[in-house]
Amino acid sequence: MTHLTRRGLGAALAMVLAAPAFAQTWPTRPIRIVVPFPPGGSTDVLARRLAEKLTVALGHTVVVENRPGAGGTVGADAVAKSPPDGHTLLMGVTGSNAIAGSLFRNLPYDPATAFAPVSRLVSAPLILVVNKDVPATDVQGYIAAARAANGGMTYATPGNGTSMHLTGVMFGQAARVDLTHVPYRGSAQALTDLIAGQVKSSFADFLVVLPQVRAGAIRPIAVTSLERHPLLPEVPTMAEAGLRGFNAASWQGLFAPAGTPAEVLGKLHAEVARAMQSPEIKDSFASQGFLVEATTPAEFDAFVKAEVAKWAVVVREGRVSLD
Repeated sequence: MTHLTRRGLGAALAMVLAAPAFAQTWPTRPIRIVVPFPPGGSTDVLARRLAEKLTVALGHTVVVENRPGAGGTVGADAVAKSPPDGHTLLMGVTGSNAIAGSLFRNLPYDPATAFAPVSRLVSAPLILVVNKDVPATDVQGYIAAARAANGGMTYATPGNGTSMHLTGVMFGQAARVDLTHVPYRGSAQALTDLIAGQVKSSFADFLVVLPQVRAGAIRPIAVTSLERHPLLPEVPTMAEAGLRGFNAASWQGLFAPAGTPAEVLGKLHAEVARAMQSPEIKDSFASQGFLVEATTPAEFDAFVKAEVAKWAVVVREGRVSLD
């Protein structure tokens, strides 16, 4: 055995032996969870609840940092370029980690290789909602109103490249109707303008719009899942309205930069899974329409890959590009 070979084997052995020790000492300083949207949306709320639980469990402060922009890709890129040591994490969403790779030709990170999935945390169908002045009470009425508007049916979303944006594109393809996308920098202002009538409709997530639906401020038209939602059992699915097979969901999950040691990911996942079962998170989010989960890193990785393939078809067939 040559001296060079012995050195290489020695270095590899040292890395193998050091990995468990590193996992035992992690974390060694405060942890950041980057939320790629402004404060106030469901992603931000979830991240802050999770940060509170992890701070206690890990014995180090876990802080939330909001880095909005470009449909979540600004914050995602920041995490992708961070050291893979488990101290910088991403609260990723459908847009930043499944859609963006097909949507942005010049995306500065590769969603398929830039991250180490930790766990999918929550998911829910979207709701197509309209301002009270829109003369539609069901999907077919909405389609008729959109056709009559000849491209003037606007729909608000939290930003370009989000699942809400691409669900609108998917709807347009399925219903053969032209809609006008109006992107915002987050959910809060989009909802405000929808209620005020500045925009006519929205493909929105449950946590943000359910209180306004229940208050009668906006009208629900349909959910985007294959089955009706238990919190809005009177609202039909898109499939029931004639858009066969229509299925779209907004999901949120925790990611670390690619290269983060598996032992750290395992320790992090264990604490995240425990936190997601706490009543403060599980009961709260379930009551607002979300399926609360804590999938394994391997399960989450397989799910993300399937989502990437699904949304790539929507982007390609819709000829959507943002750069």
